[in-house]
Amino acid sequence: MIKIGMSLTLEPNQDNDEEPETFRCKLVEQDDQMLYIDYPVNEKTGRTGFFFEGTQFKVTFVGEDQSIYMFNTEVKERKKLQIPVLAIHNPGKKKMIRIQRRQYVRVETAVDVSVQGLPGRQEPFTTITLDISGGGAAVIPPESHQLQEQDNLEVWFVIPLTSGEIHYIKAISRIVRIFQEKATNRDQLSLEFMQIDHRDRELLIRFCFERQLLWRRSRVR
Repeated sequence: MIKIGMSLTLEPNQDNDEEPETFRCKLVEQDDQMLYIDYPVNEKTGRTGFFFEGTQFKVTFVGEDQSIYMFNTEVKERKKLQIPVLAIHNPGKKKMIRIQRRQYVRVETAVDVSVQGLPGRQEPFTTITLDISGGGAAVIPPESHQLQEQDNLEVWFVIPLTSGEIHYIKAISRIVRIFQEKATNRDQLSLEFMQIDHRDRELLIRFCFERQLLWRRSRVR
């Protein structure tokens, strides 16, 4: 489930209503009692976090099955392996809860999109998404487009993470459906990602998860 080299997102437990800080790290070693991670880096500031023994975290990661898992843990000690690491409690597989299924969850959000054209039929165009997931997206084509269902397109997405990082993701996408939105009478394209780098897919899953968390926090407030 959790493997050496995987990226982990750490969110320190806090009692106030402020937006929680998140930190990124990698799992560098593990045993039955401990997970050893490199020093976590704040996703917004890029600075290395300093955590005392006993600091408690909520940890999330994308598993090999492309599902998102979560578990609670705490810092046990600092240690020197080949690099300095933090030793955090390994709760075991049974305590690592799958919070998003492998079927990709779509989130309604607008990100910038660039679509390469089809020679002799469709000029390149820029647009936005209506929703997106790790497996596909819905986008708005130009009003006078010449696209058809089953067309394959090269599509680039601009993905902003809460850390402030911006990623450009390429996906060869198939138009699985063209339908008209009643409120605007505009066509929408439903895209399925046919070819996408697995690291980019993980990043999209993470982006969608971040958007879900932001939505849930706004509802609580």
